[in-house]
Amino acid sequence: MRIQYTTFTVHKRFPLTISRGTTAQTDNLWLRVEAEGIEGWGEASPFSIGTYRESTETLLGAVQQVASLLEPLHPLQRQQVEQLLEARGVPRALRAAVDTALHDWLGKAVGMPLWRLWGLDRQRIVPTTVTIGISSPEVAQQRTRDWLALTGAKALKVKLGSPEGIEADKMMFEAVREALPEGVSLRVDANGGWNLQDALNMCQWLAQRGVEYVEQPLPQGMEDQLAELYRQSPLPLFADESCFTSADVPRLAGRVHGVNLKLMKCGGLSEAMRLIHCARACGLRVMFGCYSDSSLAITAMAHLSPLADYLDLDSHLNLLDDPFVGATLQEGRVIPNDLPGLGVQRREDSA
Repeated sequence: MRIQYTTFTVHKRFPLTISRGTTAQTDNLWLRVEAEGIEGWGEASPFSIGTYRESTETLLGAVQQVASLLEPLHPLQRQQVEQLLEARGVPRALRAAVDTALHDWLGKAVGMPLWRLWGLDRQRIVPTTVTIGISSPEVAQQRTRDWLALTGAKALKVKLGSPEGIEADKMMFEAVREALPEGVSLRVDANGGWNLQDALNMCQWLAQRGVEYVEQPLPQGMEDQLAELYRQSPLPLFADESCFTSADVPRLAGRVHGVNLKLMKCGGLSEAMRLIHCARACGLRVMFGCYSDSSLAITAMAHLSPLADYLDLDSHLNLLDDPFVGATLQEGRVIPNDLPGLGVQRREDSA
């Protein structure tokens, strides 16, 4: 198979601030595999968690090294491709791009969308959240109104864990809640921005205000303290930065109620499927999330979405210049289409 790749830049409509910093734009990688006249597409978007960092430069360097090694293989040899990338220590986001492209190729080869190829039911897809980043109460309130007007969202994820402390978190959260119409649910993501005592305080406080769950309350590396929070929290807890792949799931059972898997973080649709089944076997709920992904990567996850309890697939909705079109927003739900494979096209070609 022939490997081609290029970078593209996406700019956010609303810059997103979380406990670790602010993002306004990213340079992502568009990867294509071609064989037998069929082309499969995948995307790699950079991300950083603690000491684990994947930059655009890292992804480009890695794809330049492995492209020639992949060319003798066929798109149907996914197991061999995965073993090769694993042995070479290829960054997870690049593995995700390759694996997604191989799945896209397969769907196009058999003329079926991935959700149908997997036997999934699109009617089971739940609404996605849209995200309100850390900001002043006034900005958060206006951002809430803007997002609801733009998307008609049924659920909001509020980013907390402000460097200014939990009192700033509380003020911002109350501002968001004041702007919320009836029927829109609230979820919270601290991105590891609290210590154990603040997390205990906030989980009690947020439970009194109708929040559904709290995501990554403690920093990555403090999983032992999650057990204590799990025992005392009145709210369900989800692990994000503490859970990369299916291998991380068993040790989180009994410390959280669910895990947030992301295509870039886990390394592809193949591993995402394994992670889902492992989480279910451990009695955990499943959420899908994203980084600064375009509609290409978001659509890939949308095909798996009937298997998720909660969804946070909103990054493409916040882009001013998304170069792709694929899954569409329907009554707050991100729904993949009936086209073969991912069903993703370049925006300029779909006009």
